[in-house]
Amino acid sequence: MKKFRSYFILILAATVMTSCSGLNKMKKNSNLVKYEVTPKVLQTDAGVVTVTIKGTFPEKYFDKKTTVTLTPVLTYAGGETAFDKVQVVQGESVQANNKVITSSGGDFTYTASVPYTDAMKLSELNLRIKAVRGNKNLDFEPVKLADGVIATATLVEKHGRAVIMKDNFVRILPETQVADINYPINRSEILSKELKAEDIALLKAYIKAVTADPNKQFKSTVVSSYASPDGSMKINEPLSEKRGVVADKFIKKEFGKIEAAKAANFFDSKTTPEDWDGFKTEVENSSIQDKDLILRVLSMYSDPDVREKEIKNMAAAFETLKTDILPRLRRSKMMINVDKIGRTDDQILATMKSDPKALSLEEMLYAATLTKDVNEQLSFYQTTAQNFPKCIRAHNNIGVTLMSLGKVDEAVVEFEAAKTIQNNDVVKNNLGFAALVKGDIAKADGYFTSMTAATPESKWGQGVIAITKGEYDKAVNLFGTEPCFNLALAQVLKGDVNKAKATLDGMKELCKCGKPSYLKAVVGARLDDKNYMIAGLKEAIAFKADWKAYAKTDIEFGKYFNDDTFKSIVQ
Repeated sequence: MKKFRSYFILILAATVMTSCSGLNKMKKNSNLVKYEVTPKVLQTDAGVVTVTIKGTFPEKYFDKKTTVTLTPVLTYAGGETAFDKVQVVQGESVQANNKVITSSGGDFTYTASVPYTDAMKLSELNLRIKAVRGNKNLDFEPVKLADGVIATATLVEKHGRAVIMKDNFVRILPETQVADINYPINRSEILSKELKAEDIALLKAYIKAVTADPNKQFKSTVVSSYASPDGSMKINEPLSEKRGVVADKFIKKEFGKIEAAKAANFFDSKTTPEDWDGFKTEVENSSIQDKDLILRVLSMYSDPDVREKEIKNMAAAFETLKTDILPRLRRSKMMINVDKIGRTDDQILATMKSDPKALSLEEMLYAATLTKDVNEQLSFYQTTAQNFPKCIRAHNNIGVTLMSLGKVDEAVVEFEAAKTIQNNDVVKNNLGFAALVKGDIAKADGYFTSMTAATPESKWGQGVIAITKGEYDKAVNLFGTEPCFNLALAQVLKGDVNKAKATLDGMKELCKCGKPSYLKAVVGARLDDKNYMIAGLKEAIAFKADWKAYAKTDIEFGKYFNDDTFKSIVQ
């Protein structure tokens, strides 16, 4: 019995020693295991940090009765984040369903992601390893796999590109007053009854009213005199000229005491010997018999003599033409052109502040463009909406102005008010940017894609969304060719760093937020162009000192962390 107990103790001790020696051997030789990490420096895309790890175990390394659990962990100041998924591998004698590594060696590939937080900006990716053999377990020394996290994608600019609906204000409005003098067939004198006609009386009254109105100016007077198409050109040409002479004399007499009429070229006289255009218009607007046939003749023949002959062959129709159409073509048409001058900019501004109801809708909307004070613009648009509550432009423009003031929730209320009046593309665009600024990417995308036609603004918004989704090629295409910060950022993120540099250098004006300048520094670091990097960083900090602290922990500048020039800038 004592001998049996001694054998049992020896076997148990041997088993324990074998178990411990197997684990210890694996730990001791753990440096023989090779790990390949992609990317070599972690970065955040689409709001997550993704890593791919390929592990390769050498021959005769893996104990056949051991199971190994490998857990990637991001460690950073103040905390750590383990990846949800862990990689479990086992020796060939373990009865489980994990990846098997045989005595001849083997490998595994592992991919997982964790949500990005700002704390991860300066961090390390470590692999924690636990080996288990029977009832024994052993923790290996953690293996550093990578640095992280490049957070350049989070710099995407999400400001709103809301669109103002423009006013239709026109300061100078053209006006025209027209009157006709009709003549008997083959005659050019003005009959007394013509001078008593209603349109002549209105013409005279108009001239008098414009003369007395300081806000109206005479521009020109045009007299066009005609002969009807019947009759020969030999008769009609001098006839139309005579009618022009008497009509000119009449209208010049009416302007005899008006100073504006003394300007050169104020009076213009035109004559038309055979008014075929007028004839065609009158026939088209009539209901005479053979109307279509007459119009067909006009389209078939260009020779006036042939036209006249063919039309006269339609005896019944021609009789109607002689009484209903042709007399209206024997005329002089007098056209007075006038400019109505609206309020000056100063007058509009003053009236908007003192008595806005005296202004028209277009003047109210225009008033907001005459001031650079955003709060005053807001006040003007709000006044417009109060006076014209069904004006979509007023509500929309209130929303745009509120967006510029950072009052996004209040802006949405106004955009929704505009939407109830008309749900057009401008409103959809502006609601999309409001959602984008608030961080609701899905809603913003819904508004942009629901537009009937994409615009430069909506494409820009979709480009921002593409960056947040990690779709950098798509973002570059959406931003187009106009240099802007987000285009340069997308180019950096897709690896076109030289193109990004050209984009940044092509920007006409740099944002005072310092982002474009900071991105120049990133570009310089990626291109190993220290001078460009330093210049960009200094420029960014000159705009906004906060970039010092940001750059100090930005892994983009990891290779410069110990550089004296870099350190002197970010201190």
